[in-house]
Amino acid sequence: MTGEDLEALRRDVRYLKDRAEILDCVARHARGCDRHDDDLITGAYHPDGTDEHGFTVNSGADYAGWVNPAHAATSQIHLHNITTHSCDIDGDVAHCESYSLVVLLGKDGRTAQVVNGRYLDRLERRDGRWRIALRRSTVEVMFTADASVLKSSFFQEQGYLKGTRDKDDLSYQRPLRLETPAPARWSSAPPATIR
Repeated sequence: MTGEDLEALRRDVRYLKDRAEILDCVARHARGCDRHDDDLITGAYHPDGTDEHGFTVNSGADYAGWVNPAHAATSQIHLHNITTHSCDIDGDVAHCESYSLVVLLGKDGRTAQVVNGRYLDRLERRDGRWRIALRRSTVEVMFTADASVLKSSFFQEQGYLKGTRDKDDLSYQRPLRLETPAPARWSSAPPATIR
């Protein structure tokens, strides 16, 4: 391998590592929102980072304190899905566009709001860590959907796990074991036996 080949390999590895770390940061933020985990949300921003959602502008440190109560007031549970993600990296600065699909189950348990938009982010690598310096959010489509199937006996009898908005959620369990009781299910029926 020539010196030129080795240098090209280093650049490629650096780029792939940067892309993975940036996408991990965006995903941690989404997970933090869904689990109402202030530390995950805040940790996605640099200390001087800023978040804009409509007319509401928060520091990264204050964003969790605003968004978690807003989500809790309007929904039982929600999921932030990051889909299409593009990223332009220039040294220690990256400009990203992440499409988001957010579904919020209403307090009535029968309706859901579906919000489709984008996160436009400037991330910066400081002290070797990629974090959000600025996030601006768009809303492209929003509609209400029928979620009443969640209340149906057919669905309730299945006993699917249900996420929780705290660190009791099974995603925090290490190691994940089948014997660990689920903190929430969509049914109060007794758990199924292992086949």
